[in-house]
Amino acid sequence: MGRAIAIANQKGGVGKTTTAINLSACLAEAGQKVLVIDIDPQGNTTTGVGVKKNEIENTIYELMLGEKTFDECVVRGVAGGMDLLPANVNLSGAEIDFIDVENRQYILRDKLAEVRNNYDFIIIDCPPSLSMLTVNAMTAADTVLVTVQCEYYALDGLSQLFNTVNLIRSRMHQKLEMDGIVFTMYDSRTNLAYEVVENVKSNIREHVYTTIIPRNIRLAEAPSYGQPINIYEPRSAGAEAYRLLAKEVIERKFG
Repeated sequence: MGRAIAIANQKGGVGKTTTAINLSACLAEAGQKVLVIDIDPQGNTTTGVGVKKNEIENTIYELMLGEKTFDECVVRGVAGGMDLLPANVNLSGAEIDFIDVENRQYILRDKLAEVRNNYDFIIIDCPPSLSMLTVNAMTAADTVLVTVQCEYYALDGLSQLFNTVNLIRSRMHQKLEMDGIVFTMYDSRTNLAYEVVENVKSNIREHVYTTIIPRNIRLAEAPSYGQPINIYEPRSAGAEAYRLLAKEVIERKFG
């Protein structure tokens, strides 16, 4: 069965979508069958893999509403061989549309039940908030991966996120686990970045991935071209870092 990983952090701008796109692409490059799910109404993961979000009719929103099937909504073979469940602004109405739906916190889990065995990894890009959509991502996931930007306020909000994971585990999904923490936007020229990494490591008991994602101009450019970094600039420091992260993720699943 595929390992489903929700990539979460209620703070924006911490490399969450960048990690969802590039980890997925590097897993696919390593020979894994990958489904990447965009459950953020901003649809940045969708555009980041080259799909025009405003031109697609069937998205994760229609799937969760029950109007369309998985096969009608999935976009096959994007950006180096991944499959994509896309999102656009229509998903912003989900909080209201699903308010009267029974077991609404399990909609995504139930929709994925029939296709999980088709993939080695399912990567879910969550919104930068602790919303019903994020809860759906976590109840559908096996683990939660947290991206942490190497900045002064890195620890802010982490305890709230961990509390949310623990709450979902205790009330909705007992098998949900913390996958670990990935540091992003690391600038080796500054003492602050090093201090942030050491501070988080000393205060958090969760698994911390060895791979640290650098602050890299090519990583910032790639989404505007609709390409993951391993396709846009395969020899860049960012591409090498995400390949190493993908290797670690594979080893954690099979090791």
